[in-house]
Amino acid sequence: MRPLLRFVATATIPAWLGVHMNSVAAEDLFNDRWSVIPKAHAEPAPAAPDQLNNNRPEQDPTKEQPTQPAQGQASARSYNRVFSGKASFYSYPKGKTASGLPFNRDAMTAAHRTLPFGTRVRIVDPASTRSVVVKIVDRGPWIPGRILDLSRGAARALGITDRGVAQVRAEILSEVTRGTY
Repeated sequence: MRPLLRFVATATIPAWLGVHMNSVAAEDLFNDRWSVIPKAHAEPAPAAPDQLNNNRPEQDPTKEQPTQPAQGQASARSYNRVFSGKASFYSYPKGKTASGLPFNRDAMTAAHRTLPFGTRVRIVDPASTRSVVVKIVDRGPWIPGRILDLSRGAARALGITDRGVAQVRAEILSEVTRGTY
């Protein structure tokens, strides 16, 4: 008798909830119960660019309009992204980097968590005002709070080998498209 009662209860309760429970109320109940930040609500998404330009007054057709690149041409891309944080250096005798290239500890290379392989980045040490241009060939650093792992050669050029970790400013000079480094 008990298995029959268990079966009826398992079939009846979800059916009753489906009929008598509002799906919006169930969603609110779920969000209140399982939200990481209680009563947290995301702000609405910003308006699309085409919606923002609808209220713009018509331009005078006699004025020269900026030229658009032809459909086959790539548009110019701005590479002057600048970020700063702590950089360290690493060195090991031999092995491969995450990009598949052999690791050369004396080359001007670096590791970054997300920048595409082959990206050229200028690193400036504000303490000594030295700078070096490195190529991203590896992934890392995996220590929280650090933005770059430099090869030993790049760290020597910056003069940070005696400090180990240094505050640096990095400027992206050029990014490569995926697969071409």
